[in-house]
Amino acid sequence: MDEPTTGLHMSDITHIMEIMNRLVDIGNTVIVIEHNLDILRKADWIIDLGPEGGSKGGKILFEGTPQDLKMCEESITARYI
Repeated sequence: MDEPTTGLHMSDITHIMEIMNRLVDIGNTVIVIEHNLDILRKADWIIDLGPEGGSKGGKILFEGTPQDLKMCEESITARYI
């Protein structure tokens, strides 16, 4: 899914998270491209690209759990997660 939370109210985001969790619970893989930090914090696995966008980005800076991302000094996302 590509940024499924864009423009949604927080209650709708919570509902989408519940649906995604149910999909995972029954054995599906759910891949989400997202900038919402609440979603990122609840992810099982994150691949963080950067360090910026466009020609200054596109490198894999980190791959792992949200908790481990916090230790990635190169990642801008890590500062906020």
